[in-house]
Parts: sequence; structure tokens; C-alpha cells
Amino acid sequence: MGTEVSIGEDRLASHPLRAAVLGEVHARPFTAIATPRRVLHFAFGTSPKQAEADRTALATFCAGRGLAAPPAGGKHHRVTYGETALRWEQHSEFTTYTWELAGTAAPFDPPAAAAAAPMGLVPQPGPVIVAIDLHLMADPESRVAPERLFDRASLAAAENSDGTALYATDFQADPAGFVRILVVDRGLGPERAGALIQRGLEVETYRTLALLGLPEAQRLAPAVGRIETRLAEVTEAMQQSEGLAANHRLLDELTALAAELEAGAAASQFRFGASRAYDEIVKLRLATIGERKVGGLPTWSSFLARRMAPAMRTCAALEERQANLSRKLARAAQLLRTRVDLELEAQNRDLLTSMNERTRLQLRLQATVEGLSVAAISYYVVGLFGYVVKGAHDRGAPVEPSVATAVFVPVAVLAIWWVVRRIRRAHLGSGSKG
Repeated sequence: MGTEVSIGEDRLASHPLRAAVLGEVHARPFTAIATPRRVLHFAFGTSPKQAEADRTALATFCAGRGLAAPPAGGKHHRVTYGETALRWEQHSEFTTYTWELAGTAAPFDPPAAAAAAPMGLVPQPGPVIVAIDLHLMADPESRVAPERLFDRASLAAAENSDGTALYATDFQADPAGFVRILVVDRGLGPERAGALIQRGLEVETYRTLALLGLPEAQRLAPAVGRIETRLAEVTEAMQQSEGLAANHRLLDELTALAAELEAGAAASQFRFGASRAYDEIVKLRLATIGERKVGGLPTWSSFLARRMAPAMRTCAALEERQANLSRKLARAAQLLRTRVDLELEAQNRDLLTSMNERTRLQLRLQATVEGLSVAAISYYVVGLFGYVVKGAHDRGAPVEPSVATAVFVPVAVLAIWWVVRRIRRAHLGSGSKG
């Protein structure tokens, strides 16, 4: 089907995502399944690297049997060989293999471990998350009541909206590790049977994936509780703490607690978000089926609501605790940081005051030293001048040494003081320019 729009002989330029958006609606169509049929469904956790290796392995599997290989970049593929059909799908964090096999008259016979031999033809993409053994049987062939096939304590069964199908499971793994689902065809037809089976498989798959958030919540809960307790202790200590060192220590501890909390929240953000999304898908699929009660047995919706809702609430509650605790840590850290900043400013003010006092004392000392220097230098200059005058007097010069020396003293002192002052100003000027 083309995605370009034509007007006469011209074609309109298409948005680069137009083809992907149009194709997404038809990405996973329901496939018609004739009764009886055995369906084995697997979901494997796959990283991007594992997903790429799995695509290559599937292409090799198809090529070895003369089947069409999955398209480049495609997320789903279906092939049929003999009486077996394979539907392959890749999702963001998991890959599914659904094998449609020939059905038998007896439910779940042969055991799933023996019937699952086709899965061994493809390398395992990653750790298995979901394994389902679904048996589609016609009503006349269904001689065994669901109560005899499943654990009565956890059995859930229902009819679809018009009563043309009965489906039942106990959501428990059999000895081979498969969750068994029985679907009884009471006039579905291949198309509706395929749709019901796909929705049933999706309910169990997404139900399992949604519950992956619960172990993560249980793992993080002790750390979150410890951080909450320590935050209360730190905020209590903040009321009595004094001094920069004590407040700085409390701030460092709050920062460490915030880092630990954010690391856990970042690691669990995807898991909790995925659990919410998967839980919504489960509810939508069950609502689409339109369940009706069978006897006194709980429907799938009521059974899963009673078992899954507490787990989902646990995940949501822990996520909310993380968010609230993060805000409280931020506020406490901000209060402490403000206190530390004020104490640092007070210390800086005291330091500047002390520096100003030391500068003033240094200036006074410098002035004293300059005065002493002027006196000392003047003394030596006057002494030298006295020797010159005495020498001139001894040579017959008409000058009285004592009078001349006395007259020279103020001149020498003023001259030396002026020179010292010029030197000091020159040094102060060069220092301010530097």
C-alpha cells in the first residue's frame, strides 16, 4: 500500500513518519485460528544487542526452511510451514515467539515440554519471562471440566460477551514451567478465535511483565525507609546544630542521602513506568473481551484485580514516597545551605575586619618606622656634613662648624622626609596599578 498522495500526475511530499504511523495500526493483526489448536507462547527479555542477534537467528531459521525472512527493521513476522505457524514480535524490552501447533482431543496432551520442541530450533534470545500453553478445543470435544484441569483455589474462568467461548486458567506454572490456558470454542469461528487467543496471551504476558515492578519496589523499600528515618534525625539535629563545621557535616550527609535516593529512583523509573503501562494494557484487553461469570468462579478481571491491584499500589506508593522524599531532602538541604552561606559570610566579615585592623596597625608601624628612618638618616647626614664643615674650617674657611651644623639640621631633616615620602608614594602607586 502506497503512502504518497497523488494529485493528477503530481505526488505530494510525504512526512518522513507517515508510513510508520499508517503501518502501526495494522502492525499486529489478528490471525484466524481454526479449532482445535495448540498454542505455545514465549516471551524473552531482550536488550537491544540481544534483539538484533535474535533477528539474525530468526532470519537464519527462515532461510534454512525456504521461508520469508523478517523485513529489515520490522517488529513482527509470521511464517507457516506444514501444520506449524510461528508469529514473532519484538517489543521495547522483550521478544515473543508464538507457535501454533496441531490440536488434540485431550486437553494439554502431550505435555508442553514435549510439544515445545520447535522452540529449540531457534537460539534462546534472552531469559524467559513468560511461557504459556494454550489449548483451543471445540465444545463437543471438551469432556473435562476446568475444575479438574486447574487448581480450584486459584481457578479463574469466564465466557466472552456473547457466550461463544469459555476460557479458564489458574495462572500457575505446571511442572514444565508453563501457565496453562483452556479455551473452549462454542461457535467462535476462526477469526474471533484468533482474536480471543491473542488477547488471552497478551493478558498473561503483560500481567507478568507488570508484576516485575513489585520485586523492584520491595528491593528499594528498605533503603527508602532508612533514608526517611535518617532525614528525620538530620532535621532534628539541625535545630540544635551550631557552627560551620557541624552544619557542613549535616549538609554533606543530606547530599549523600539525596544522591542515594536519586540513584534508586533513576534505576526504577523505567520499571515502574512500564508496570503502569502494562497494567493498563491488561485492563483494556479484559474490557475488550467482555467477560461473563461462569457458575461461582471468579472472572479473570476480578481475580487479577484482587491479586494485581495490591502489587501495583505498592509500586505506585513507593514511587510517590521517592518523589516526596526527594522534595523534602531538597528543602532540608536548601535550609542548611542557606545557614552555611550565612555563617561563611559572617566568617568573611570577621576576617575582613581583622585584616583591616592589621592593615591599620601596619600603617601605624610603617609611619613609626619611617619617622625613625628619617631621624636615623638625618643623623648620619648631619654627621657627615659636620665633618665637611670642620674640614673646611681647619683649612681656613670663614665658617663656624657648630653654627653651620645647627643650621643644616632642619634642612637635612626636611629633605630626607621629602625623599622618603616620594619613595612611599611611588611604591603605593605601583602597587595599585598591579
